[in-house]
Amino acid sequence: MPRMHTPIRSIAITVAIAMLAAATGRAQAPSSLEALRTRAERTGFVETSRYDDVMHFLRVVDEASPLVHLTSFGYTFEGRSLPLAIVGRVTAATPEAVRASGKLRVYIQANVHGGEVEGKEAMQALVRDIARGQHAAWLDSMVLLIAPIYNADGNDRITLTNRGPQHGPIGGSGTRANAQNLNINRDYIKLETPEARSMVKLLNDFDPHVMLDLHTTNGSYHAYHLTYETPNNPAVDAAIIERMAGPWMKAVSDGVRAKNKWEFRAYGNVGGQAPERRWTTVEDLPRYSHNYWGLRNRLGILSEVYSYLPFDERVTVNARFVEEVLAYAHANAAALQRLTTEADARNVIGQRLSLRSQPARSPEMVDILMGGVEEEINPYSGRVMLRRTDVRRPERMWEYARFESTEQERVPSAYYIPSSLTAVVTRLRTHGIRLERVAAEQRLPLEQFTIEKSDFTAREFEGHRERTTTGRYAAVEETIAAGAWRVDMTQPLARLAFYLLEPRSNDALLSWNVLDDALKDSTAYPILRTRN
Repeated sequence: MPRMHTPIRSIAITVAIAMLAAATGRAQAPSSLEALRTRAERTGFVETSRYDDVMHFLRVVDEASPLVHLTSFGYTFEGRSLPLAIVGRVTAATPEAVRASGKLRVYIQANVHGGEVEGKEAMQALVRDIARGQHAAWLDSMVLLIAPIYNADGNDRITLTNRGPQHGPIGGSGTRANAQNLNINRDYIKLETPEARSMVKLLNDFDPHVMLDLHTTNGSYHAYHLTYETPNNPAVDAAIIERMAGPWMKAVSDGVRAKNKWEFRAYGNVGGQAPERRWTTVEDLPRYSHNYWGLRNRLGILSEVYSYLPFDERVTVNARFVEEVLAYAHANAAALQRLTTEADARNVIGQRLSLRSQPARSPEMVDILMGGVEEEINPYSGRVMLRRTDVRRPERMWEYARFESTEQERVPSAYYIPSSLTAVVTRLRTHGIRLERVAAEQRLPLEQFTIEKSDFTAREFEGHRERTTTGRYAAVEETIAAGAWRVDMTQPLARLAFYLLEPRSNDALLSWNVLDDALKDSTAYPILRTRN
């Protein structure tokens, strides 16, 4: 067993002192922003904030500063109101006031997994620090929409044994899933959690240009303080993919290297055996936040701070990452707004967009910094925690950071959906996709997909046995009934509509069993599309 990094007695003494300080802090409620502290700060990072702590903290800042407007963007499964701090020089906490500012709108969410708590603490502190006068120049170009406790139900299901060997908080953390036992960061297509539906409503109302999603790792023992992911699905607008994976993330990584001597890198986990060792990113699926945002023509970033850094250090790393991201956004605000506007206006009809893809190997092997850990004991649970050691050991391996398309399909000018498919229509509307009612019966030259084979996953995932079909389109003449729904593909969310409605898409509504009833006695995919 590796040598203990810190004696148990020393940890216990530190904890006792911190807990005493926390009790004192609660007895003497802060009366100004200078005295305001998060629960993590008050306890010496022994504990993480509960929902009530976050709400109290944000209310204090809201009352103390005209730069902070506290509102709600929805509800959790258990009915908790989800707080949204609108930070900027705006007149009110409304979508109309925020959009009327004309500034770059940046949405930051943390704590989508209730045990990954660092972003929650860092974002509370950021709201407070801006209210104190820090980063004032940012507000010349941006309005921030900060949701620090997205999975509020999971956050408050705290035990000392959640999050396995993660290094603290030793006073416990919450659960990965929400109160439905669903992973919210796999729900952005099927929309079965109220939390995901609330976030999508926020996007439709406020229409942020930039989105950040703050996470904590579960994987390899690498030497990076933080890894990040940007949209990697090939169906995302190419200009968005290039800006995010290239200049923006390079600027962020260079900034922290220069100021903190830390290394950041595009997300990956190590697999395989030499000489085929590889560093591979996550799937390209839009059920993940960053790819979902990308298909909406928006600039999505997902971060993963290293879980074996001590809790207080993880909070600091999260804060520095967000600081560098926002510094770049501030310096390039006009260009980023223009990038999203151009993506919205780009006509994709007739293009062949990706439906399925695979990780693409780097042209040559790269150096991946591998690290080490040492064991410590949580003085309360008695369980082993792992602490990062200052080891940086380069290892040559293949990198699979991007995806290449393996199957494409033509984007039609429109899709036609029978009025009976209410579950499909409801989801499209919830996503913000525009539909129009067919006023009168009409006969049209169309294409219909015939299913030749359907395969279902052997195991359930999130309560579903995911469906994959094979088949082909054929030209048909069909009568579209009055009352059917038409999806015009000249709209800004055309890429998302395409990915939801195409039967061969790897994250389609069909994949999530939304059309199973309609296909029970038929091999004809009921959603038709135009030939042009």
